[in-house]
Amino acid sequence: MIYINDLGPLRKLSVVSATRPIIEVKDGQEIKVQASQHFCYNNSIVPGWREAWTRIQVRVWSTTKLKVTVVNDEQDLQELEHFSIWKLVQYFVHEQTNETFVSVSLFNNKTCFRVDPSDSRTLYTVQPSRHFDIYLFLVFLAGLLLFSFADILSRSQVFYYSAGMSTGMIASLIILIFVMSRFLPKKSPFYVLLMGGWSFSLYVIQLVFRNLQIILKDHWHLAISYTIVVGFISFAVCYRYGPLVDQRSVNILSWTLQIFGLLMVYAGIQVQQVALAIMIAAFCSKNLEYPFTKVFMLYQKLKPKKLEPRRLLTEEEYQRQSEVETQNALEELRKYCSSPELNTWKTVSRLQSPKRFADFIEGSPHLLSNEVSVHTQEYGLGGSFFEDELFSTDEENQEEEEDGWETDDDGKPDVASLRLNNSRVK
Repeated sequence: MIYINDLGPLRKLSVVSATRPIIEVKDGQEIKVQASQHFCYNNSIVPGWREAWTRIQVRVWSTTKLKVTVVNDEQDLQELEHFSIWKLVQYFVHEQTNETFVSVSLFNNKTCFRVDPSDSRTLYTVQPSRHFDIYLFLVFLAGLLLFSFADILSRSQVFYYSAGMSTGMIASLIILIFVMSRFLPKKSPFYVLLMGGWSFSLYVIQLVFRNLQIILKDHWHLAISYTIVVGFISFAVCYRYGPLVDQRSVNILSWTLQIFGLLMVYAGIQVQQVALAIMIAAFCSKNLEYPFTKVFMLYQKLKPKKLEPRRLLTEEEYQRQSEVETQNALEELRKYCSSPELNTWKTVSRLQSPKRFADFIEGSPHLLSNEVSVHTQEYGLGGSFFEDELFSTDEENQEEEEDGWETDDDGKPDVASLRLNNSRVK
């Protein structure tokens, strides 16, 4: 902590004139002085990508009201000692507060300012700080999200009404002046007043945001009343015109949100090079997605595929799949037989058992019980077909080929005829 009446710090002061020294403000230093003084902050750190959300501020506070005038260098500070009309206007425009912050740009090597307290005998404190600004990061994040989801938000009714109500509450004076201008004649001297009204409205909005904390603390009932009344009027106007339906209007709103999102990204990053790089990357990732997708799909089609050996089915999978596919095929056959596409009379005239065909369409099994038993005896596990295949010798096979050896299966039903009947039923 440094006081102005200390002898040590005064040796480090560079004097512009005999009556107005310039006090150098350094990081981590707290200075307490009296009367009007000149200050300069030297920024010795070269900004990089790590300082993207770093903010440098010089806090000036006191128990009494004070004014702070920011200039570029020592020469401008010296010019403040001379009288001019513009400086007089600036003096009255700057409001007096107990606490204020001087924002220092990362790219300025030196930032100077002058402090004029209302009471020259009261001490005031000057303290610089370099910290991570969470508000800058939130502005950057909000802009990035707004740019990414602009297409969805432009079609959302919730966003339409919330944005309309917010705009009405923030810029109610500007909207009121715009509505009044539509009722004035084209050649009217009131347009001069309207131009002044626009400037006055912007000044009032800036003043409200600057003192928002005090308004919410001391005049909260007025703030709530204003929010309810203006919010209801804004909602009524939005409800009267309804959400956007025309595709061109939706596209214009989407493009506007994207531009506003990019501006928020730029405003939320202190380093301009980093901000521009992120903006270009966001724009390319959103607008070049379709061409990149097409190129990737074309590459996948032209890329030679490796032939992988197919996995064979197990016996259980084969049985399960055959049962499922058989049932599906039978259901499709029933649907086709019940549809008007089938010539019923022509089909029935070719069948040996029309009643069995009708029962099949109604849901009866396509095989009879004796047909199932015969098929099981012949081709099931332990059937005659597998026994002949397993226990027949090469000599017997040769004798069958030469002598035409006959089996004693004449008494069994003809399986081929049964299959033919089944195919006719189907």
